[in-house]
Amino acid sequence: MKNQKLIFSFLSYGVFLIIIGLLGYFFEWRNATIFLGLGFVFELMALILFAWKKVRKNS
Repeated sequence: MKNQKLIFSFLSYGVFLIIIGLLGYFFEWRNATIFLGLGFVFELMALILFAWKKVRKNS
């Protein structure tokens, strides 16, 4: 259950950062790409945690 909350946390924070980055890109903020990059990193971390949980469960 704890891992599920952690995955959801990374996923929701990543989506939030991606949305902020897209808004920043639309308004031509200089740091918009940093927010987009961090958002994708958090999404990737959520995906890796989810896949690791599935692999460990099947082993």
